[in-house]
Amino acid sequence: MKILMVLTSHDQLGDTGRKTGLWLEELAAPYYAFKGADAQIVLASPKGGRAPIDPLSQEPPFQTEEGLRFEADGQAMAQLANTQRLDALTLEDFDAVFYPGGHGPLWDLAEDPQSIALIETFLAAEKPVALVCHGPGVLRHVKAPDGKPLVQGRKVTGFTNSEEVTAGATEIVPFSVEDELKAKGAEFTRAADWTSHAVRDGLLITGQNPASSPATAALLLEQLAAARGKA
Repeated sequence: MKILMVLTSHDQLGDTGRKTGLWLEELAAPYYAFKGADAQIVLASPKGGRAPIDPLSQEPPFQTEEGLRFEADGQAMAQLANTQRLDALTLEDFDAVFYPGGHGPLWDLAEDPQSIALIETFLAAEKPVALVCHGPGVLRHVKAPDGKPLVQGRKVTGFTNSEEVTAGATEIVPFSVEDELKAKGAEFTRAADWTSHAVRDGLLITGQNPASSPATAALLLEQLAAARGKA
């Protein structure tokens, strides 16, 4: 089993002068869930090379056991420092794809043609796609085979407007994940702010916030196990 994890290359939080990137918990928790399932993991990003971590996600209020484990894991950190370029991948080699969030993806992956094509290709090949927190914002331009927005009529979740207010980034981000998914016709679901919530609609799996990372990864592994059972 081989899982692709697609990370942002973007490290600037708008024009604030502050750094952003991926949210460490949303990479680390799924990473070790996949490792525990004996999956081979490949990290990729639009630019390749080192993928930026949002420094806020490394501070004590937001540190998690998995995040600390990742930072102390030489192999994991080496992978993060040497991500593969999205445009250099052979997608047929992978069984599933997972997108961690963080604010970074809203600037690059949401607009990246390679990422858009990757998601469409995986779903067309009946391979699951999972995204968490701001990750579901990457779906904004992804189309279904009929040319309509992929999320139209689908149950999805993602970082909510009220969570973005708490994060203090409502006026900074290029778009609201919740508003964008709703505008594309999605049936947006949510739980209380900062609590775990993940939803699966066919091969599309989404999680609401950092706390939802383990549940989102678990749904992806369940989907892969079900597919192997049918094979």
